[in-house]
Parts: sequence; C-alpha cells; structure tokens
Amino acid sequence: MKRFSSLYKFLSIATLVFAFSSCDDDFTNRPPEDGVSLDAYYSTNAQVESATNGMYSRTWFQFGNKFFWAVSEVGSGNMYTGSSDVSAMRNFSLNGSDNELINGWSSLWANVAQANAIINFLEQRVGPSVDPAVLNNVIGEAYFMRATAYFYLVRLWGPVPIIENNLDHVGKPAINTNNIEDIYTFIEMDYKAAMERLNAKTRTANYMLNGRVSKGSATAMLAKVYLYKKDYVNARLMAEEVINSGEFKLLGGAELPSKSFGDLFTYANNNNEESIFAIQWKGDGNYGSANNSNTQFGISTADVSTSNVTYGGVFAPAQEIKTLYGTGDVRRKETIMLPGDEYPNVKIKSGATLVVPSEDQIGGQGAGAAIKKYCIGVVNGSTTGPVDEWGMMDNNTYIMRYAELLLIHAEAVLAGGSSTSDAAALTSINAVRNRAGLANLTSITFDDIFLERRKELCFEGDFWFELGRMPRAQAIAIMAAQNRGNKDFAEFYTPEEKDFFLPYPDIDVARNPLLLQPPVPYTFD
Repeated sequence: MKRFSSLYKFLSIATLVFAFSSCDDDFTNRPPEDGVSLDAYYSTNAQVESATNGMYSRTWFQFGNKFFWAVSEVGSGNMYTGSSDVSAMRNFSLNGSDNELINGWSSLWANVAQANAIINFLEQRVGPSVDPAVLNNVIGEAYFMRATAYFYLVRLWGPVPIIENNLDHVGKPAINTNNIEDIYTFIEMDYKAAMERLNAKTRTANYMLNGRVSKGSATAMLAKVYLYKKDYVNARLMAEEVINSGEFKLLGGAELPSKSFGDLFTYANNNNEESIFAIQWKGDGNYGSANNSNTQFGISTADVSTSNVTYGGVFAPAQEIKTLYGTGDVRRKETIMLPGDEYPNVKIKSGATLVVPSEDQIGGQGAGAAIKKYCIGVVNGSTTGPVDEWGMMDNNTYIMRYAELLLIHAEAVLAGGSSTSDAAALTSINAVRNRAGLANLTSITFDDIFLERRKELCFEGDFWFELGRMPRAQAIAIMAAQNRGNKDFAEFYTPEEKDFFLPYPDIDVARNPLLLQPPVPYTFD
C-alpha cells in the first residue's frame, strides 16, 4: 500500500502497512498511522492483544494534536488563538486546503482503516494456542475504535462514506457519501458489536489495568450516540446500565472522597476510576507518540513558563470563560488559570512552583488567562512523567469520562421536556455538582444541563458538538454573542448554516468528486 505523501508527510516514523492491501492510490487506500502487519502470524495471546495498541494513541495523534482543539474549542468559542495554523474556526473561515483539517480527517480515516483490517482479517491470522476470548476482546476494541472514529466523522463532516472493508473498494476511489441517519445506524451497530465482545470489568485503584476499553466503555459511548439521536429511552437504558454496573466512579465523589476534580488531569491519575475512554499517550522517541497539550495550553513567557521547550501557549481561554464559573466552583481553578492563582504541584522552568503572573504577562495569546486542564508543568519525576524532545508528555487525553455519562443520564431522563424533578436525574447531575463544591438542584431544565456540561467538560473537546446538536438558530445566537477576541480587542463573528459541517479536504475531493454529491442510502447486510 502506498501512503499519501500529501496527507502523511508530517509523520517521521515508518508506518507499517498491510501487505494484503492494494497498491492503487485511491480514496480508501489510507495506511493506519501506527499499523501492525497483519501478514504476521499471531501465535500468542500477548501478540494478539498488541494488535490494537497503536489505536490507543498513534492513530489519534494528528486528530488530537491541534485539529481537535482548533475545531471543538476554538470553533465553539471556548478557546482563543491568534496562531494562523489553528485560528480559522475562530471566524469560520476554514477551507478545504487547511493543513490541520487534512490532518484531522486523515487521522480519523486511519482509525477506520486499522479497525477494518483487524475486524476483517485478524481472526484468520491467529494460531491454535490463542485464547478465543482474547481474540474476541481485541476485535471488540476494533469495533469500538471504528464506531468512535465515525462518531467524530459524522458530527464534523456530516455525510461521509461508510467503509466496512477497504478491500471492497480497491481501485475505486469514487465512493458516495452515505446518509447521516445511516452513519448513525452503523455507529450504533459497531458499539453493540463492541459490547458483545469486550470484557466486562470494574475500574480499580490499580490504574495500570484500566487503560483498555471495556463493555462499559462501549455502553457509555452508545448512550451518547442515542442522546444525539434524541432516542432518550435507549440513552437512559444504556446510561443506567453503566451506572448500575459500578464500573466507574467520580474522583472526589462520594465513593472516592480522597481524590478531587483536579486529580483527573494529572499524570499519576492516568486511567483512573472515572476514565471511560482516554487516549493513552506514551513517548517513545518518535514524533507523534505523546501529548502536546502541556506545551500548547500553558504559560510560555520569559519569566514564567510551564513548557518544557522554548515555545508554547498556542491556545488560550476565550474571554467569556473567565467568568463561566461561579463562586465556590472548584472546577474554575483546575480549568482556567487567572492572575494570582497558585499551583504548588506545577513546576516552571526556573524551578519554582507556578504562581500565575499578571494578565499582561501571562502570555496565552494576549487572553489574560491560560488553560490549566492538561497543563502539568515542567517535567518533574513521577509527578509529571517523562517528556520527549518536542515537549510532549504521557498524560492521557479524555474522550469520555463518567461525569459526562451522569450528565447524559440526567438529560435522557429529562427526555426533551421543559423541566424535571425526577430523583434519578437529580441524583446524576447533583453528583457532578457536589464534586465541584456546588449545592443540589431540586429541578433541572435543558439549559441547566447544557451549562453544567460546558463547565464540567470545558477544554475537553465537547462544546462544538454540543452546539451542533442544538436547534441551529439557538446555536447561532449563542456563538454570535461570543467575544472571540483577546483581552484587548473584542471580535464577534456570526456562523452560517454551512459552518456547522466542515469542508472536505480539497485533496480528497479531487480524488473522489462524489464527496460533493448528495449522499445515498447505505445497504446493510
């Protein structure tokens, strides 16, 4: 298989490819960014388990490095940036030649390609001594990853091609996109296939064993899919299945009072009891193996720098995030850094602990504030874990955690109604609020849940998708009212209907002009 040099030239590693694949340079011919050679013969359980290792990190890198934040957080108005490579969504000027757009698109299709290879071919390449349960679980992981990649694809681009086996399209780069409702059906089927195959487990204090997804992870993600489909009955059923399983717990909640919300974003708490699915970064000396957020989110000035390299602070909080959190909300200080804040566990380059400087000296793109989530500071032994030569570190990136599942449950119980005082909904949302130091609510509306989600998940790549599932006029009104400038210059932009789905990359439209044609129904077997 040839690699698309225009799409993958940023990779400095040699990508292993599937020898059984075509050599035609077409739309489907996308090598996984960290593929395993499935021409190999898998004779042991450990070898089979390793087949999905890359799908917990490397296949997500170009999605999660800059693109994820540039769209989901800058685009939604949670973050501000003036950096030209990631700022197009600030004023809704993103186009099909944008390099980060190409990176994000390519990364998601790499996940699909890797998952397809495992789903379709791994079983044929295992030896008789491999435990069928091990094989089944690995295939379940592949279904989970494919579903998750498609969940992002459909919410970002809308109609995209459903590809179950890349070999079905060898030499046929022209592939129709499929209807959005069919893509959601496909995602639902994949998560159900994952639920059938993945191991059930309980997250424990032995975090080394918590990294891989489980049946509960797939069930939780399916609950979110149902919520997006407004299928509140099934969203509630899935959410309650996860809640009743006891697999996950809130750090700092009633069951884990010795931990806190802030502990979620430390290296030492990778794969904690709250983590449903997180990208498992692990620096190995190659570019693209670790997490760049500490560098991109923190403070990088001459006097105060949380970066391990000579640059940083590409993303900063939007102005309205400075006042998002009310008095007593412990999430504020663990989400956004304001002048005068002290962080005894975060080291800066001088060797001192972090005291946030004045808003004119804080850096962060002139925003007068900086992002705390995922900023763990200058490398400091076991507190931060290691750092590579690019300043990237090994702290996980959350895709979903239990607090979100509880908020999904509350909304599913509300079920589109104007308000609810249902005890089950209140128990879920109040667990999240209590952990944040806030009092119980006795009745909730959609707006209450929407605000709670924004505060809880701010800077975790969720808010763009929240806006996208709202009525368009309402979302446009919210975004048009946002100050999308820095602390010195207010800027306001109003999105149009077309801005809620991203443009397809020009390079792929040239290869597959059917991307621009109306989507067609998908024929399910």
